[in-house]
Amino acid sequence: MPRSRYKSLVDALAADIRSGRLLPGTRLPTHRQLAATEGLALVTASRVYAELEAMGLVSGETGRGTFVRETSLPPGLGIDQKNVAVGMTDLNFNYPSLPGQAELLRNALRQLASGGDLESLLRYQPHAGRLHERASVARHLLARGLTVDAEQVLMVSGAQHGLAVTMMALLQPGDVIAADALTYSGFIVLAEALHLEIVPIPVTEQGPDLEALDSLCRSRRVRAVYSMPTLHNPLGWVMSADQRESLVTIARKHDLLIIEDAAYAFLAENPPAPIAQLAPERTVYVSGLSKSVATGLRVGFVAVPAEKVPALERTIRATTWNTPGVLTAIASTWLDDGTVMQLEAEKRRDAQARQTMAAEVLAGLPCIRHPSSYFLWLPLSEDARADQIAAALLREKVAVSTAEPFATSAHVPHAIRLALGSAEMGALREALEKVKWVIGAYS
Repeated sequence: MPRSRYKSLVDALAADIRSGRLLPGTRLPTHRQLAATEGLALVTASRVYAELEAMGLVSGETGRGTFVRETSLPPGLGIDQKNVAVGMTDLNFNYPSLPGQAELLRNALRQLASGGDLESLLRYQPHAGRLHERASVARHLLARGLTVDAEQVLMVSGAQHGLAVTMMALLQPGDVIAADALTYSGFIVLAEALHLEIVPIPVTEQGPDLEALDSLCRSRRVRAVYSMPTLHNPLGWVMSADQRESLVTIARKHDLLIIEDAAYAFLAENPPAPIAQLAPERTVYVSGLSKSVATGLRVGFVAVPAEKVPALERTIRATTWNTPGVLTAIASTWLDDGTVMQLEAEKRRDAQARQTMAAEVLAGLPCIRHPSSYFLWLPLSEDARADQIAAALLREKVAVSTAEPFATSAHVPHAIRLALGSAEMGALREALEKVKWVIGAYS
């Protein structure tokens, strides 16, 4: 087929989609039907759809066909916060805040200003953080069931930076890392930026399919596994003690590095021991204070086996040199005086109240959630399309995320994720009512 004819067909279909002549959700002819209608070779028809998919205009779904995508969705919805416009109720990102937190900061700054060597906070700090602050984190982790020495803790600029430092220091471009088929979108973006290959672990209602992980490790040279045992984002599970032991057994059998993301772990009451406690020789534990305290307090921490500390220190130096001393001083004080523990307890109660409201408003819809989490997962019916529902909600001034940013496999389920932690309670109820109405209208 001459290139000009092939390109003309791609351009014609693209123009029909962009103009609205082909509406979002339209099922396009099968590859064979397109080939027969246009007099093309089957491989050429497949190339036409592949190019349209690369342009973001269609999506191919195994067993269902090729569909026109909703092109009014902003690029990066579910990843890029700038897509949330003024006046929009944000059910896309979580930045939970409680009344009185600003006053806590005001008091902390007064306390910082009235004592200590302020000038020292304006200088470069040790790459891993000052030892007394690392000790504060170690005591905090002990309350979470993780025993580490202060020298094994490194201060970073938020949990996302902690993930970046870990993956940059301990993995190489081209390495294979296993992760749940639905997982934290920030991890996916980071892995792509570092040229790591993600292989998906099938998920069940209770957690990852660990037999599938074991089988995967026998067929591929998997270097690491990324896990959120407490509390999974976006599916809300807390892995059982037996599941954690099984994961550790697989990791030791196949010599896997375990990256344990505990950013939301503070929301789960009395969870099993962290994986890092079960397999301290091969687990990197990553968490921070962005969700439990405030997103603007960009202080995170990484707990690692002692022999891996130098590699992470070098990477912190290469990326930020050190976490700002003013922030770590505030964080350390709040860890030691109980402020962090108090805020975590209050946010658990806040998340539970929001989940209770969501269960009431969304009654009748299938919801996958944890009763203390700040998010929930809404699988859609077979004939509903997530991109259309997300676009319709945007028109109603409600921002949600589809499953696409969370998917590590080629199969992307039709579902939406709702972040419950950012909107004021009255606005949240109104937004959830719109979600239920729109899903009903498109199902």
